[in-house]
Amino acid sequence: MSLFQSPVIRSILLLLLFVPSWSTVPRLPLLDERAALVAMPVALYPESPARRRVGALIFERGYRLTSADPAFGGFSSLIVDGDHFTLLNDGGNIVRFRLDSRGRITTPHFDALSAGPGTGWEKSDRDSESMTRNPASGTIWVTFERANAIWAYSPGLAKPVRHAAPRAMQNWPENGGAEAMVRLRNGGFVVLSETGFWRGTKGQDFVGIRFDGDPTLPGRRGFRFIYRPPDGYKPTDIAEMPDGRLLVLNRRFTVPAGFRAVLTIVDQRQIAPGKRVVGRELARFAPPVLADNFEGIAITRESNNSTGLWIVSDDNQSSLQQSLLLKFRIDDAAARKIGGTHRQ
Repeated sequence: MSLFQSPVIRSILLLLLFVPSWSTVPRLPLLDERAALVAMPVALYPESPARRRVGALIFERGYRLTSADPAFGGFSSLIVDGDHFTLLNDGGNIVRFRLDSRGRITTPHFDALSAGPGTGWEKSDRDSESMTRNPASGTIWVTFERANAIWAYSPGLAKPVRHAAPRAMQNWPENGGAEAMVRLRNGGFVVLSETGFWRGTKGQDFVGIRFDGDPTLPGRRGFRFIYRPPDGYKPTDIAEMPDGRLLVLNRRFTVPAGFRAVLTIVDQRQIAPGKRVVGRELARFAPPVLADNFEGIAITRESNNSTGLWIVSDDNQSSLQQSLLLKFRIDDAAARKIGGTHRQ
């Protein structure tokens, strides 16, 4: 019997043929399906727990999310539907759970995106930064920053439906591309770049795109506009309020000050081709207010007809940061004074 007729040798050759060659780049950490998750209450003002207001936001409750799973954390976006939460981290890991008003977590479940740009071996293949949903169909869209691509998934992020890399996003920086995205109630989309600067603005203005429909479908149309955040800040997420105005979460990091965040409000009617949009400050997160690497926001309509706001932070899977989940009620009267009223 020749060497190549040996069953052992043939098995080794098959493995070498079909298994990717070794790379020094480590495998993207994935969450274990055996979910274990704890929510620990936190205060908005750690040194003054009784204080509950920052800008036009009224703090209702907040939690530090922890898990023994080493892949846990890094959350960049979230979807909130009643007491059901879906968190997506910047490596394609998904965390689902139910959270009641007392902070009790039930039915936790860990998962990962079944497909996306690249093979999914490296973190750069699943650099998922934002997601938005059509509440009627359940379709969820996810932006991938390094690929400058948008993928549409079936309800629950179960499987990919279609994807596209819009031409208008192709020149955005690899590590500063599609950072924030929202599907508007009229079917349009707004996407903001994290570090894609408008030419000639010396890094003060960021590129945004307003699509007139689903950007993953053929024949999509859109135009570019300019978004100017507060000085030194970058946009990390965007959401639509019930009255049609847009909330933009903006983040800043400096040494030794650390992370800061500013929530701004934008009149959607100001968005036009080539025009600059400047948001008005709704709230600022800096000491003595609890501050971290806030990356994702979600707006909810409460049972008393008030507007709720959830914010999640990306701990970069570092022991020096936290995975925070904060709940606010927007003071609508104060928000109207700050940013006017826009009824669609």
